[in-house]
Amino acid sequence: MIQLRLFWEFFKIGLFAVGGGMATLPFLKALSENTGWYPMSFITDMIAISESTPGPIGINMATYVGYNVAGFFGGMIATAGVTIPSVIIVTFVAKNLEKFKDNPLISRAFYGLRPAVTGLIAAAGMDVMMTSFLFIKEAVAKNDITILVNPLKLVVFIVFLWSICKYKKHPVSYIALGAVIGIVLHF
Repeated sequence: MIQLRLFWEFFKIGLFAVGGGMATLPFLKALSENTGWYPMSFITDMIAISESTPGPIGINMATYVGYNVAGFFGGMIATAGVTIPSVIIVTFVAKNLEKFKDNPLISRAFYGLRPAVTGLIAAAGMDVMMTSFLFIKEAVAKNDITILVNPLKLVVFIVFLWSICKYKKHPVSYIALGAVIGIVLHF
């Protein structure tokens, strides 16, 4: 039953994606590869939609995948699956906060989790870049290096990266501008 599988897959993602919504990206990539529910290029669409809608990105992405796989109830089930682990863990930690507050093992664990989560997010960013403007698999499959990079998309990426670092405007403004550029340039 697809709904049960949706719940279970997103429950696992919610349980192990420590570090926020972007940390779910490697799990979503693995889910794509293991289930075939959506292509890798779908992840960039999910990021764009999730970043431009209110709420945490991980929950928005779960809802988006669930809806596309099994309709309205699929979205509800995937959303429940990804949020229930957090509710359980936060409830447990809140009840036992005083015990954990000064525990050096907990402090060390979080110290180790920070670079691990940063690595997960960086790997996810690399995957998104590969599907956005680098086409290594296609170039290798066709033995044609000229299709390795979409130069127009690469230029747009560099301009956006520079603008984001320099001007630090609200992310929605960059998302909206990116959508307009995509419509105008037809890429």
